[in-house]
Amino acid sequence: MKLSKLYNGFIKKLKFLPQEIYIPAYYKYYTNKDLNLKNPQEFNEKIQWLKTYFHPPILNQLVDKYEVRAYVKKTIGEEYLNDLIGLYNKPSDINFDKLPNQFVIKGVHGCGFNIIAPDKSKLNKTKAKLLLNKWYRKNQYYRGGLEWAYKDVKPRFIVEKFLSELTNESLRDYKFFCFNGKAKFVEVHIDRQENHQSSFFDMDFNKLPFRDVPLEKTIQKPINPPRNFKLMQQLAEKLAANFPFVRVDLYSIKNTIIFGELTFYPADGRSEFIPNEYNKIIGEYITLPNIPQGASVINHFDLEI
Repeated sequence: MKLSKLYNGFIKKLKFLPQEIYIPAYYKYYTNKDLNLKNPQEFNEKIQWLKTYFHPPILNQLVDKYEVRAYVKKTIGEEYLNDLIGLYNKPSDINFDKLPNQFVIKGVHGCGFNIIAPDKSKLNKTKAKLLLNKWYRKNQYYRGGLEWAYKDVKPRFIVEKFLSELTNESLRDYKFFCFNGKAKFVEVHIDRQENHQSSFFDMDFNKLPFRDVPLEKTIQKPINPPRNFKLMQQLAEKLAANFPFVRVDLYSIKNTIIFGELTFYPADGRSEFIPNEYNKIIGEYITLPNIPQGASVINHFDLEI
């Protein structure tokens, strides 16, 4: 087992390898499971299959946190978009002095490239600029496990309105797991800044018996869905229509729904569900598309923005 870990750890560093060679080793390194790309069964196996074979160019636009706005506007309406303060091609274009007292900076080209500023006067601008320049040089495809949709996304930054709720609590995230346009369950995140917890709920907001975090990090207290939860579900399903799988992230703030992002590879397809049997149960929700005869990947998808 140690030799296998060392071997897969070595392969994991060779980002230039073709996906069909690289991704099985990457998956084995993190999950200690063999990846069967010819007959994937579990949820993460199918996510790895989608990374390897589902390559319609539309995905490059939908993972881009700026370009996706056009799709949201067309599909469900501009009123569900957070206010855009600015789009910047490089970090040096961002003039902090001209930004409002509260804002959020996001790198459009990857995950976790965020600077949240609830009070600009307390922001360490030197550190923020160093982070932005570091992120500017990153490519999400090579940064992680060759997540295909990010490969050709141009590094840029957007600044959006800082979102807040009626209380002083952190924003709650509602992450709808959608399969062929149908939301099967939602992952709710609470208290991100204070005591980050998450759990899965069905569409009637009953807590589900599986998790992807340690038990102590699951939501311990009873929580109620927002009043507009059913509308959130409907909007998520509209955004997810036609895709084999996509996670649609939404917020509900003062009864107003705000779009977050579309995620095609949650946790890069390597965060396991607990108990283990749910990896296959949830995997059965994904119906993988057929690769056209004579083709090596799926590079056409009947959707435009």
